Amino acid sequence: MTDEEILSKLEDSTKNATRRQLDTLRSILERQAGVRYLQPHLSGYGAPIDALTFRRAVPLSCYDDYVDHINQLASGLVDHDKPLLSVDPLVCFFYSSGTSSVKPKLIPYFDSTLSKAASQIAHQGSGAILRRLFPPKNENSKVLCFIYAGNITTTKGGFKAMAASAFPLHRSRNETWSQLRYHSSPIEVILGSDLEHQMYCHLLCGLRNSEIISGIVAPYAVGLIRIFSVLESKWEQMCDDLENGYPCSDITEIAMRDSVIEVLGGPQPDLAKRIRSICQENNWCGIVSRLWPNVRYIRCVTTGIMRQYYPKLKYYAGEVPVVGGDYFASECCVGINLDIVQPPETTRFVMLPTAAYFEFLPFDMERREIIGEETAEFSSVEVGKVYEVVVTTYRGLYRYRLGDIVKVVGFYNSAPQVEFLMRAPKSSFEIVTERDLMSAMEGFQSVLRNAMAAEIVEFAIYMDLELSPRKLRIFVEVSGGCMFLQEKLPESSVVGFKRCCSSLEDGLGSIYKVQRNRGQVSPLLVSIVKPGSFDKLLRVAIENGAPASQYKPPKIIRNHEIAEFLEGCSLATACLDSLDG
Repeated sequence: MTDEEILSKLEDSTKNATRRQLDTLRSILERQAGVRYLQPHLSGYGAPIDALTFRRAVPLSCYDDYVDHINQLASGLVDHDKPLLSVDPLVCFFYSSGTSSVKPKLIPYFDSTLSKAASQIAHQGSGAILRRLFPPKNENSKVLCFIYAGNITTTKGGFKAMAASAFPLHRSRNETWSQLRYHSSPIEVILGSDLEHQMYCHLLCGLRNSEIISGIVAPYAVGLIRIFSVLESKWEQMCDDLENGYPCSDITEIAMRDSVIEVLGGPQPDLAKRIRSICQENNWCGIVSRLWPNVRYIRCVTTGIMRQYYPKLKYYAGEVPVVGGDYFASECCVGINLDIVQPPETTRFVMLPTAAYFEFLPFDMERREIIGEETAEFSSVEVGKVYEVVVTTYRGLYRYRLGDIVKVVGFYNSAPQVEFLMRAPKSSFEIVTERDLMSAMEGFQSVLRNAMAAEIVEFAIYMDLELSPRKLRIFVEVSGGCMFLQEKLPESSVVGFKRCCSSLEDGLGSIYKVQRNRGQVSPLLVSIVKPGSFDKLLRVAIENGAPASQYKPPKIIRNHEIAEFLEGCSLATACLDSLDG
């Protein structure tokens, strides 16, 4: 299909969206109603099962409701006569991108023709929207795309487990290469086994092709911030590599090294000289267009917790537009971004009526909890109201609470337009949400910058709910060179730091304030951690199976191991009336 045909098909799907939704549910149930997960709920009903009956008979679900079935599938206990979740063949498992725990969840991927068709139109539509805004200028242009296939593990039953974003990279080599021919990096870099080396080689190949790079792409904004940090620290070595015509000795993986040597095409002294003259000025504001003079856009997800990285990304981008990504989850595609030039605070996603059957669970932002278990459909959501997204997918998830909180801000034709707000709290005991923390840290950054010339690199909060009163601790990593990294803080810094922390506590939301005043919550603790602590956490997560391409630093820590790891990285901890190094 042409781009015009793809966009027309997307447009048509948003018209009469309610009927499309009912057709989607009917297609799912006609094929899957007999699976063992659904049988206890639907066995007394004759076909066809309508939407109202489905919602009344099948309970809302979460990941824990599927764990036993998923473990059986992963172990190879597949009964084709009595399928557990889907009648379609099991292909592999996808890792979830959530990182509040040590190990990611496994999402089964079934070979569903209907799901592939829905997913294909969503991804094709996303590409068509980008090309409509930035039409290809010439066939030699390339994209500097920071993607990583990640580690592939094999379950006990012999099924592969990988990141959803990496799945297209593990098809036949010919099919994969046709997709990657416009990328500046060879596939051997994408398939590499060391993230640090992959980032370095992606950058090196991108610099070698600097004149023909038209776009810079990564799944999430945090990945690009990490890339530019590598550039700032490694540019001299990269210039040496360009001058020599081969990567430094740190790059030891043979396939990756040989492929990069081929891309470099021998010594490039003039290019190395140009890049060295740019980088040695040590001015990283707007560095993108100086290194890649023909780049037209940077694309990544900047909504949700990625908003934190948007200002820094704009700093590097300068005049180059930063365009937004789409609302695609490991479980299914959810929404598409039709106006990608919008900044994160005004980004809207149009729900895709054919991607899954969607329901909306009313959510109270003041009380931080769902309101009952009655869901709304496409046709009954209200503009201005907040909901948790519930999905029934083509691939074995039924009335599954996705854990995403969205606000309905309007309609595109008859499909809801939503703003992504945050991940849902895991329980009513979580008195600080992602959104509370993000808001508080924005104010805290401003105070720190003005009072102590410190820049926040990363942060997360841990809530110890087992203690009485409950204890909250925020871990903050600041940029190198500031006073917080001295072995012994001067008294003036101690006083200033306490004052800054007081302003942070004021921004953590109404429920926190009420419980703090009642003595149900201990005084807030704020720990400054060593530089690189959150990067170490990334490496630990990857070692435990988290996909590098989809990694999102945790904001709400729910795992004791992660909290203990960061506690071990602490340089200083501030309380209301003390500071201990």
